[in-house]
Amino acid sequence: MSDLLSKKCIPCEGGTFPLSQEKIEGYLQELSGWKAKSNKNLSKEFSFLNFKTALVFVNQIGEVAEREGHHPDIALSWGKVGVTLSTHAIGGLSENDFILAAKIDAIKQ
Repeated sequence: MSDLLSKKCIPCEGGTFPLSQEKIEGYLQELSGWKAKSNKNLSKEFSFLNFKTALVFVNQIGEVAEREGHHPDIALSWGKVGVTLSTHAIGGLSENDFILAAKIDAIKQ
């Protein structure tokens, strides 16, 4: 186990390769409910009782994303927040995506 919560996102440079399918599957076992699509992005939908609590969660994600220097795509609607992570600089998934996913899950708990 890699203990994703204790890690910090590090900048990825061009020339860095996306994670292999094997690594992605290993990291997915450390998360709950996240899905990797075509090895290009990581996504999850969170449910809430109303718009206000969903908005609070979005703002909390924003604070974590700023601290980590890794920013997700976020979709907010009534009672739902969709989060999609990808490392655009490398055209796929990096460890940073899984680190931020774990930290987003920790907010929701």
